Amino acid sequence: MKKRPLFGSLVTVALDAAQREPLYQQLYEQLRGAIVSGRLSGGTRLPASRVLAQELKLSRNTVTAAYDLLSNEGYILTRVGDGAYIANILPEDRLLPRQPVRPDNPPAMASHPSLSARGKLLTELSVSTGPVQPVPFVEGLPAFDAFPLHAWARLMVQGWRRVQPDMLGYANPAGYEPLRELISQHLKATRLLQCAGQDVIMTSGSQQSLDLLARVLLDHGDAVWVEEPGYVGTHSALIAAGARLVPVPVDDQGLMVSAGEKLEPRPRLIFITPSRQYPLGVTMSMERRKALLTFAEKSGAWIVEDDYDSEFRYHGTPLPAVQSLDRTGRVIYLGTFSKSLLPSFRLGFLVVPDSLARAFGNAKSVIDRHPPLLEQMTLQAFMQSGQFAAHIRRMRQVYEERQQILIREIEHRLGGFLRVAPAESGMHLVAELPEGVDDVSFCQTAKACGVSVQPLSGYYTAEPRRNGLVLGFAAIPPKSIVKGVERLAAAVYAPRAKAAASATCSEEGRMPV
Repeated sequence: MKKRPLFGSLVTVALDAAQREPLYQQLYEQLRGAIVSGRLSGGTRLPASRVLAQELKLSRNTVTAAYDLLSNEGYILTRVGDGAYIANILPEDRLLPRQPVRPDNPPAMASHPSLSARGKLLTELSVSTGPVQPVPFVEGLPAFDAFPLHAWARLMVQGWRRVQPDMLGYANPAGYEPLRELISQHLKATRLLQCAGQDVIMTSGSQQSLDLLARVLLDHGDAVWVEEPGYVGTHSALIAAGARLVPVPVDDQGLMVSAGEKLEPRPRLIFITPSRQYPLGVTMSMERRKALLTFAEKSGAWIVEDDYDSEFRYHGTPLPAVQSLDRTGRVIYLGTFSKSLLPSFRLGFLVVPDSLARAFGNAKSVIDRHPPLLEQMTLQAFMQSGQFAAHIRRMRQVYEERQQILIREIEHRLGGFLRVAPAESGMHLVAELPEGVDDVSFCQTAKACGVSVQPLSGYYTAEPRRNGLVLGFAAIPPKSIVKGVERLAAAVYAPRAKAAASATCSEEGRMPV
């Protein structure tokens, strides 16, 4: 018997008039089975009896009889004038809770026998996103509370009105051309980049940009210079591509080119964060930038310049981007809107030398065809209207104020324990711990008191590691910064007085210091 789909193929029933069992009983049993198994979930609205009867070519009385049985037994609830809905609590739930769809303790994914070697590696390298909400002092999140969502939503609605029928198919894998051109103009004006719209490749953020770079430029075993310490997400993406990481130390002028040349004289790729080294916060000097470009030209290495939060500079004039100094086409510029806008928008970009633009565009088409069009159109309108520049100016003021509050509170409550200096740019600070204090253990204690801080030692790939704390402030409103430092103070004194610290944490972390 051919199965008949039920209301838009939410579930399929197979009714057979030749059976001895009446049709209403068959319909009842199959609907009940779909409800108990979870194929029809609680709260789902069933179609009206007349509509279902027409769809299944049954009499309305047959459907009504099946619904009455389900209602009498507690599987559906009827609302006068509003139809019938699947009950959230079923008769079986009152007797024995249903088993979860997935086991509570599934086996470790990395040990699954069906995974490939690369699959196991990707599972082990999974990048933790940390808290999704701005709890003190989560790093890497912008100010959710200060983003102009209403303006963005309005532009998105207007974007739908601009969509033409010829825009509904597959688009340019490199991205929406008007947006790419606008980004190139913005970068030429603010970072002195040498680029055109055709050199801009839109991505879904920094991680996809790194993955795309690795796929196009790296072979298994290729050497890559990375900053020591450096961004864990970068390390994971490169290791997943089969690269051999070469940690190059960073000093107060940035990446030490001479040290890198001794460690590995022929790297395939060099990854840097010159505007504000992540996580230490130093700016690469002009002397080092020129030395790096000279080395890249001599060795044939590609330089990847991650300019992740260059917009947020509070004092002084920023140095021009390394790409703007490049005369041989060896620098690839990586940017993201996750910090300047919101991470959930998933918008980033690469600026590649003209000689690589076609290769990157073709590779992008293989990976995911092209980025979502509407978000790109909205961003283009946001930038063209001047709202992006206004938002950046406002965020500079907001972030500078929040940084000052964080420093003030630390000096007031923890001045004898933490040492922290103001930063000229960026969205986080690095605090120094006293000698002998383990940053990993301290961060675990802080987490128990409701504070999210990252250990500086976790950004190193080898010994020696520097102890410290990475404290994000951009996403944290002023009142939460004050409370967060109070809880941080509780974490400081926890080893001396565990009982007192425990009581403090249960009372919103208010501990007199």
